[in-house]
Amino acid sequence: MPKAPELLAPAGSLEMMRTAFDFGADAIYAGQPRYSLRVRNNAFGTIAALKEGIDEAHARGKQFFVVSNIIPHNAKLTTYLADMAPVIALKPDALIMSDPGLIDMVRETWPEQAVHLSVQSNTVNWAAVRFWKKLGLTRIILSRELSLEEVAEIRQQCPDIELEVFVHGALCIAYSGRCLLSGYFNHRDPNQGSCTNSCRWDYKVSTSDGQPAQQPVQMVRNDQEILLEEKMRPGELMPIEEDEHGTYIMNSKDLRAIEHVHRLVELGVDSLKIEGRTKSPYYVARTCQSYRQAIDDAVAGRPLDPKLLRELDGLANRGYTDGFLQRHHDVEYQNYLRGHSESDRSLYVGDAVRFDVARGLMEIEVKNHFAIGDRLESVHPAGNHSWQLTRMENAAGKPVDVAPGSGYRVWVELPERCRGAFIARYV
Repeated sequence: MPKAPELLAPAGSLEMMRTAFDFGADAIYAGQPRYSLRVRNNAFGTIAALKEGIDEAHARGKQFFVVSNIIPHNAKLTTYLADMAPVIALKPDALIMSDPGLIDMVRETWPEQAVHLSVQSNTVNWAAVRFWKKLGLTRIILSRELSLEEVAEIRQQCPDIELEVFVHGALCIAYSGRCLLSGYFNHRDPNQGSCTNSCRWDYKVSTSDGQPAQQPVQMVRNDQEILLEEKMRPGELMPIEEDEHGTYIMNSKDLRAIEHVHRLVELGVDSLKIEGRTKSPYYVARTCQSYRQAIDDAVAGRPLDPKLLRELDGLANRGYTDGFLQRHHDVEYQNYLRGHSESDRSLYVGDAVRFDVARGLMEIEVKNHFAIGDRLESVHPAGNHSWQLTRMENAAGKPVDVAPGSGYRVWVELPERCRGAFIARYV
């Protein structure tokens, strides 16, 4: 029986961490705002919050990795060791780092501290993996730009170091996130942790006189269709499709590689990683639940359950791709037709917060609209439950037909065992 890889989940808050563990994650990663690449929507910005998270993870037999993968300028070097000393004292299971200078400082000051190499370091070959191992790193997070065959070769050449691979989450049009768009447009540098996802804005393409633009990128019209032709690829015309929201020529689809979990398990990859520290607990619940089952099935020799792909379709996404794990044409990577987040299967609509034994009803804290007649699903660590909504009451016990949206609380028929579940509406 093959070894089960670690399921590693994102955590931007204690609630996300707890949800990840409840739904099957073995470890989580979180960062301090000043030294990780997620300075926004990060509740682990204080030593007290980090201590609570690390202590709770260890009490549950789980692991807690602290992200410290910023690409620092000189000013941050002067404060780094002093700021990290109280973090190291909390005994995180590893630091996730990318900058060689900071790594060297940590290895000199705290040689016993485990360090994982961040995906920001763009490790794409086995020689680089061996180099970092010589410096004392215990795990390499491989670049997203690798194929399964390349991962297999690295595993074969480097059998004595842990390897981690991203399997789900947002993809970037730049090389493993090294992008300058956000810094150029509004002076918020992605490599300093404050990316505004400028690649996901809408861009309108036009010319003042209707003539083709100048090289290196030429714009031509063909039956009212706007096409791009890149200088080094003459004759390869790429359409720009535009709707009322704009065009999304730089907007990558999201990564979903659950269909490759079996192969990654066979290769002996040590950790499968989900991206999304700024997303919701519902996102963490869905992804951890799906990838937990996929890993367990792969280890047991069972085939992938196709319903897991449909479960992940229920998350807001920009269309899915398996990235570079299998090679496709460029059009497979870029999201031309779906520029805004949309949900193909289900929508997160509420939380099951309290069960009233006398009424036999569950209180739902509403997040999005749902109504009588909708088909709902409760998503819970003990198992999911689907039902048709035929009865709903307000706090006064009066029947209501609609839960309008955030800020409302309603009562529905749902078993007590579903308390704490996320509620989704099939669409």
